[in-house]
Amino acid sequence: MAAELVEAMNMVKNFRVSDLQTLLASMGRSKSGLKQDLVGRALRLVQTECSPELLKNVRQLYESRFPKASGWLAARRPEGVSVAYSSLSSSPTGTQGTDYLNGIPKLSSTPAAEVKLVSLPFYQTLEKLLLPTELIAQNSEKLQDSQCVFELTQSQADQVRNSTELRPGMKAIQVVLRICYTDSIGVQEDQYPPNIAVKVNQSYCHVPGYYPSNKPGVEPRRPCRPVNITPWLQLSTATNRVTVTWGNFGKRYSVAVDLVRVFTSAELFGQLKHCSVESAERCRERIQDKLRFDPESEIATTGLRVSLICPLVKMRIGVPCRVITCAHLQCFDAIFFLQMNEKKPTWTCPVCDKQAPFELLTIDGLASEILKETHEDIEEIEYLTDGSWRPIRDEKEKERERSNTPDYPVLDICVPELNGHSPAHSSTSQTGKSGAGSTAGGAGGGVVVDLTLDSEEEGGGAGGDSDDTEDSQDSPAPKRGRYDYDKDLVTAY
Repeated sequence: MAAELVEAMNMVKNFRVSDLQTLLASMGRSKSGLKQDLVGRALRLVQTECSPELLKNVRQLYESRFPKASGWLAARRPEGVSVAYSSLSSSPTGTQGTDYLNGIPKLSSTPAAEVKLVSLPFYQTLEKLLLPTELIAQNSEKLQDSQCVFELTQSQADQVRNSTELRPGMKAIQVVLRICYTDSIGVQEDQYPPNIAVKVNQSYCHVPGYYPSNKPGVEPRRPCRPVNITPWLQLSTATNRVTVTWGNFGKRYSVAVDLVRVFTSAELFGQLKHCSVESAERCRERIQDKLRFDPESEIATTGLRVSLICPLVKMRIGVPCRVITCAHLQCFDAIFFLQMNEKKPTWTCPVCDKQAPFELLTIDGLASEILKETHEDIEEIEYLTDGSWRPIRDEKEKERERSNTPDYPVLDICVPELNGHSPAHSSTSQTGKSGAGSTAGGAGGGVVVDLTLDSEEEGGGAGGDSDDTEDSQDSPAPKRGRYDYDKDLVTAY
């Protein structure tokens, strides 16, 4: 019974918060508080009420989390622990290396459970060089160093050496280091531990840094992606040593080394266009299903407006793409979406912020036809109940068509025929005689004044002909206006 008690307490220490809450609730205990409070409460519960029902609940919870664990976790039993119950009540100070709870010795280092890493769209795993291995803390320090070694075969080394370069210094075939949480339930995403540093063969390699945040009060986010360790490897059959420096703050991490092939966004787009295109007929059926009349609904939808502008870059969509599991019909540009995830992998739908993995992306065939048929000025369309569509023109263009303001012709005041006057005679503008004494016979009886003449010429013209004919002949020609041509007479009212 004492041995089963020790093993049950070891199981409790591996529980999640949800498992601890389930166990405490089943025994009528409080399930509120932090994880360390829940662990202490569950351990005291196991010690004080070691009943068959409690041990059965602990075993069921543990087997639900670790389905492949058989028996009562005999492999995790600490060495040197006596089966006598009196050893549990020994003083913590009497045993070196004891735990902070009830003087129970710390568990020995054990291999991590089977961990499965999530597959990444830009990485195709060719071979596994090192299976997921847990990072084991060697002491109680917060900063730990863990080492792992692996070797390349000659064919693997030649494959890396002879691969093409995606860009200078980056090969298409790489050896990458992946780090994740140690958890055997489900697949694990890449997750860096705090204060991470990676050293390959005594040389530090580059680890992706933090992305700056534009939002105030939001901490910068670090992209957790595979670490390329290819440039620092010995491309031979020699042993490669990887040292991971990490912060030990209570969470368990595992590392793995894979030989992968790296894809570019253009290559992923080629795969998407070749394998995942939804036909226009299927898209029309989807629209009809959305707009089908529901007699139980009080609101009848007669149309759905969809923008032809990509929500990512605010430009006209080139290749319309969306996620199959999303409820909306709005598309985004596939090329820009893949390029952005190549630099900063988020795989989130820009329309509804739901998860948008590469496997669920599809190209909208109907939207592709609409983009080809519409002019670039059309930025929005509306889907109708029968699966058809119509363009939505800009509001400014509609207002321009609604207004009935007539278009008035532009009047050029320098052209006398358009103003309703006859052009001035050259003799009149030169002598100025008729300009001063004549009155206009036009509309309103206005006085016609030649504005091109100076005041002296107007005064001389009012007195009639000059008596001295010879002087007038020898005198210079009268001054003309600022223009080389005769100006029209303007009516003064």
